[in-house]
Amino acid sequence: MDGDRLDTYRGRRRFDRTREPRGGGAAQAGGDPVFVVQIHQARTLHFDFRLEVDGVLRSWSVPRGPSPDPHERRLAMPTEDHPLEYRTFEGVIPAGEYGGGTVIVWDEGTYRPLAHDRQGRPVPFAEALDRGHAAFRLYGGKLRGGYALTRFRGGGEGEREAWLLVKEDDPRARPGGRTPDPRRARSVRSGHTLRQTAADPAEVWHSDRGAGR
Repeated sequence: MDGDRLDTYRGRRRFDRTREPRGGGAAQAGGDPVFVVQIHQARTLHFDFRLEVDGVLRSWSVPRGPSPDPHERRLAMPTEDHPLEYRTFEGVIPAGEYGGGTVIVWDEGTYRPLAHDRQGRPVPFAEALDRGHAAFRLYGGKLRGGYALTRFRGGGEGEREAWLLVKEDDPRARPGGRTPDPRRARSVRSGHTLRQTAADPAEVWHSDRGAGR
């Protein structure tokens, strides 16, 4: 199953030229699933929002990043599933390769699914995503509290699927709060900005492949 989920990810990358993790390592048993938000300076500057679901990282490109304001709806475009090892990836993807550019981990942590059907009964998180609406609570260093992903465009023939990422109006909400400028934002792992990561040879790439959650 893992191989099938990662075929698109692997098919877009040449692992003899990029040091992004290939994936396939066993997930650590137990504990809440993980999430990561990476800032990616590629052809366009954007945030990548990733949730661990069924052994992979389900992924969305969020151009303006997650907002702490429950009145802000942020566009989230689904991308290919990534391996769990990608949650610790920082560094420079070489120019000319898929996604070429600099990546930093802006936030990371765990999350708790809050998915229910219309009768209030809990449903598996993957099923909730397939249905087009999934709520969850983040426990990160920067992002905390409830959020939800909602599909508003189905991705039918000739149409690209699109979602909205919205903060729940809870005690962690900050009405009027802003997402940090991605060019000035710092990695929760190294403390470096995108520019510092790109300029420092020691930070060209590291994935902590053996690290646990």
